[in-house]
Amino acid sequence: MQLLFPRRCPVCDHIVQPTGEKICTECLGRLKLLTPPWCMKCGKKLAGEGEYCADCRRKEHHFLRGRALYEYEGAALSVYRFKYGGRREYAAFFGEQAAEFLGDFVRSIRPEALIPIPLHKKRKAARGYNQAELLAREIGERLGVPVNTKILLREKDTAPLKYENPEERQNNLKRAFNIGQNDVKLKKVILIDDIYTTGSTMDEAARTLRAAGVESVYFLALACGAGI
Repeated sequence: MQLLFPRRCPVCDHIVQPTGEKICTECLGRLKLLTPPWCMKCGKKLAGEGEYCADCRRKEHHFLRGRALYEYEGAALSVYRFKYGGRREYAAFFGEQAAEFLGDFVRSIRPEALIPIPLHKKRKAARGYNQAELLAREIGERLGVPVNTKILLREKDTAPLKYENPEERQNNLKRAFNIGQNDVKLKKVILIDDIYTTGSTMDEAARTLRAAGVESVYFLALACGAGI
């Protein structure tokens, strides 16, 4: 399979060298892991003192806590190709890295399930896959946590959020999600997504789950921006 469909490096996007690896040897370390100090609520990298970023100091979230793997600035192009460029094979490397560097965070929570942020069915059909689901499955397999894609559904085909301000994002995401089953037995879950920015998507997903009876919602993202 590697000969017929060689794996692409998640950093340089060239065929991985040496063959059989998930990333080129010379590209190791070019994706910057998010290191302390970080916000104790959303996990954003902090530039100054304090436990919380400015966003989390002024806004009450529906999730309890979250963490991200990479600093967004250095990972943006890689995440973009993973999300929009058909590079679903990046999921194996990202999942391996997340399990290694965020595994203790996941194990400390002891979640009953990982829940990827869902795509609307039209968008998933156009893209061919949900990158958050691929990431969740890779992490779940490595850490022994089941992945649930049935409980949280995307009912609203929201417009792209990257050019909207926080208020516009929040309005865009109102009633974007719904619960896909009548009896929700899960009490502690971790949401999985590719990017954490303002937290609007995580908040609306967490709000929907909590309204259905889930008691504790955390999140894990592939990358997030810096806080202040």
